[in-house]
Amino acid sequence: MFKGFKYCIFGLILFLIIIFFVVQSSLSNKGISTLFDRVLGRKPAPVLVYKEEKTLRIIEGWRNSDISNLLVKNNLATADEFTQAQKDFDTTKFSFLADKPKGTDLEGYLYPDTYRVFASSTASEIINKMLANFDQKLTPKMRADIAAQGKTISEVLTMASIIEKEAPISYAKGENSDAKIISGIFWRRIKDGQALQSCATLAYVLGVDKPQYSEVDTKINSPYNTYLNRGLPPGPISNPGILAIEAAIYPTPSNYNYFLTPIGSKAIIYATTYEEHLRNKNKYLGN
Repeated sequence: MFKGFKYCIFGLILFLIIIFFVVQSSLSNKGISTLFDRVLGRKPAPVLVYKEEKTLRIIEGWRNSDISNLLVKNNLATADEFTQAQKDFDTTKFSFLADKPKGTDLEGYLYPDTYRVFASSTASEIINKMLANFDQKLTPKMRADIAAQGKTISEVLTMASIIEKEAPISYAKGENSDAKIISGIFWRRIKDGQALQSCATLAYVLGVDKPQYSEVDTKINSPYNTYLNRGLPPGPISNPGILAIEAAIYPTPSNYNYFLTPIGSKAIIYATTYEEHLRNKNKYLGN
């Protein structure tokens, strides 16, 4: 009988202990599962905390000012924060930034894509995410081919940024045949010591896209004006997509020396001689 009484006392004490933990768990909002974890000596499951995310679509050919506007619109960073984050970014984190010209920002290196970011992300974290993506997209073969051509990644990206603005490229269809032909024309101009004469660089300098640029426009004093200055501009004028980058690395040879885009069209009209180009300008641009 004493033995049975002993078990009753033990059971009562155990019951009171359980009641104590239940009450304590309820008051502390930890729940019954935490109680059993404690009784059984198990570690409680980690609490999942939802963090709000946002989707950012960076379009091929966007300039850094466009990206800045998107971050501002999504309350992720101010324009000044985005600019400062580029200045403060540790460029040694990625090898492809090694030949980036000093004094230039990260224009050209912020890879166009769709990104999911936390609403609490900083401008630096978003920049790092885009650069890490670029690091994956620029394959070892592409880097080796760039080096074999005696070019730098910076030069190729600068050319790609111009091609992105000059050529009709369809990322939906994976079409960049005209981009590769235009790439061949531009690289040959550089090899022959000719000015690139890219209207896209004038648009970058002036901050406005025009169907045609005046003679006054072509004489604007800027290192990015490829009508006045031979060779490539100091750095990229936009953030090119992979098809523009591929076109810059793998140009298509041709006999063409000139090209133009008719107003209201995406078709490219090529010419071999300057006289033929003038006729095309008169026919398609009304010059």
